[in-house]
Amino acid sequence: MKLSDFDYHLPPHLIAQHPLIDRSSSRLLVVDRQSQELAHHHFYDIVDYLELGDCLVVNDTKVLPARLVGVKEETKASIELLLLHEITCNQWECLAKPVRRLQVGTTITFGTLLTATVTAIKDQGIVEVSFAYEGIFYEVLDQLGEMPLPPYIKERLDDPDRYQTVYASAMGSAAAPTAGLHFTPALLKKIQAKSIPVVHITLHVGLGTFRPVSVDDVSHHQMHEEYYEVSEAAAIQIKQAKRVIAVGTTVVRTLETMMKRHGQVQATSGWSDLFITPGFRYELVDQLITNFHLPKSTLLMLVSAFSSKELMMKAYHEAIENEYRFFSFGDAMLIR
Repeated sequence: MKLSDFDYHLPPHLIAQHPLIDRSSSRLLVVDRQSQELAHHHFYDIVDYLELGDCLVVNDTKVLPARLVGVKEETKASIELLLLHEITCNQWECLAKPVRRLQVGTTITFGTLLTATVTAIKDQGIVEVSFAYEGIFYEVLDQLGEMPLPPYIKERLDDPDRYQTVYASAMGSAAAPTAGLHFTPALLKKIQAKSIPVVHITLHVGLGTFRPVSVDDVSHHQMHEEYYEVSEAAAIQIKQAKRVIAVGTTVVRTLETMMKRHGQVQATSGWSDLFITPGFRYELVDQLITNFHLPKSTLLMLVSAFSSKELMMKAYHEAIENEYRFFSFGDAMLIR
């Protein structure tokens, strides 16, 4: 497979720059894998597609204010760090920009509250740093950090909570699991009123989800690892379900990693570098709720593997013709 196989043209005005006032009023393109038919709805209609025996699995990760902008102590050059994950206490893996200005031992200051010392430089702009501060790290981060919105979003987000799902609770992501942004408390209550459990698992979104593919031969792309957890309570509910509906690609990667590693549904945690492309055999996920993804992205490859590349391209072209809103704050798709 070539990277160009997953390309499409998107008019720039279809990139959603802000969330809708009502999360659940986004549009919903329903894709039927058997009939190949496409249907246009709104996201709140998702309730009508859920049945007794279904299990809706969501990712409850919470986005950190993970973007820090500081200065190199020696030269006062501007340095940006994007926190990816905590290695040990106060030791973090980060994406640094520009990494060429850094070396082991470099100190970066963020005002008077926080300093970072580079302890290792890795590939692809990744560094390890040790933070020094007074007080509680996450409180310091709340004061200094910014919500790490994707680069294609040019407008300022007035309410940072709009880049969080309403059920976000497990702090640790560098980006939101955006399929879940469409749910409201009222919509979740309607789903649960149909006796459909909403099951929480966790995958902390990091570089693996949003790093672009830089090789033409897709098989040579290496996914960055991301941490996941499935609790005992979640495993029991998933195991009892007749159909598993995954809310987002991060849920897919968590559940399918679990199946590949253990061959069954069970409580588990670890690091996933699962790269799903057409030809992948899904073992657990029956339906998928997802947003519209960037051209040439690993996420577009994952949804193409869940249906087919041809059906996905048909759906994407239909969405473009009907002026759906794309990417993080955009509309959604149900692949069933």
